[in-house]
Amino acid sequence: MPRYLPEPRHEHGQPARIGVLLINLGTPAAPTAQAVRPYLRQFLSDPRVVEIPRALWWLILNLFVLTTRPKKSAEKYAKVWSKEGSPLRLHTERQAKLLAGYFTEAGHPALQVEYAMRYGQPDVEGALMRLKEKRCDRILVLPLYPQYAASTSASSFDAVARAVLKIRNLPELRFVRSFHDHPDYIRALGERVVEHWHQHGIPDRLVMSFHGTPRFSLDRGDPYFCECQKTARLLAEYLSLTQEQYLVTFQSRFGRAEWLQPYTEPSLQKMAREGVQKVDVICPGFVSDCLETIEEIGMECKAAFLQAGGREFGYIDCLNERPDFIHALRKIASSHMTDWLAEPPATAAELAVCQRRAARSGAPA
Repeated sequence: MPRYLPEPRHEHGQPARIGVLLINLGTPAAPTAQAVRPYLRQFLSDPRVVEIPRALWWLILNLFVLTTRPKKSAEKYAKVWSKEGSPLRLHTERQAKLLAGYFTEAGHPALQVEYAMRYGQPDVEGALMRLKEKRCDRILVLPLYPQYAASTSASSFDAVARAVLKIRNLPELRFVRSFHDHPDYIRALGERVVEHWHQHGIPDRLVMSFHGTPRFSLDRGDPYFCECQKTARLLAEYLSLTQEQYLVTFQSRFGRAEWLQPYTEPSLQKMAREGVQKVDVICPGFVSDCLETIEEIGMECKAAFLQAGGREFGYIDCLNERPDFIHALRKIASSHMTDWLAEPPATAAELAVCQRRAARSGAPA
């Protein structure tokens, strides 16, 4: 088996291009146990995601988790699956297309945008090769996780690193670490909330629910918890909320270990029992609606809040394809490519002039 992937055909005189690679978490190919099982295997085999001794985890994963969880997860996926497929993949694909359009409108029609899933398809390696086939020799990798975590952002960078081990002619690579406090991202979140409140009224409490991570990750130096808190504080400031008007929580626990607290569903139940009648929930750590937002928050947490005595529960959709969010993505990406975008690649005519000057000077062309 060859060590390197085949290189795209090179044509002299063709100008190089800039590429942007969006990476999201991933999704199974279908809402079935057969499709969910390999997706979960890939996801839960990542040492960035599960940090326990490999041999022990291999036994737990293969003897217990993968024998029961795929069927249960598939039933949940079936609740959110549309005729077009996975909501996460659908939103991510649309975001990539819209971002390319925004760059075209901004005067960069040659800039190429691809998307990939960290787990599942389309994979990172394939997306990188598609950008190379489009003559991209400078690529910005932009994981769609606003807050940095080793289990998400760093894992995406791992996937890129493994992919480039197979590439002979490497492109120049840059990475966006996080954008949890970017003003345009915060503004897009704030306007999404304001729009919801104009339609449905202001709730007694706004809950900002972020995806959870194990508690020990914070103790070991992962900044995720702190970046979530900063996002929440900036969003609250944008909305002019007092500390009593909002709460930061964490969802999607897995296993028996302690995770970041407070947990979302128990917090909602506690609010209802204490007399809070109307809550809205937004998930600022997700830029695309998916299983964790539509099913876990919009269905499970809603039922838990209402059963505990709450009266009104509002789930505020993710940013998805909102124009202000796509604008924010363009601003975030552009800030990491200022020098790339400032000077357009040399045209074939400019290259020919350089070759003639080199020939006259005696330098090798």
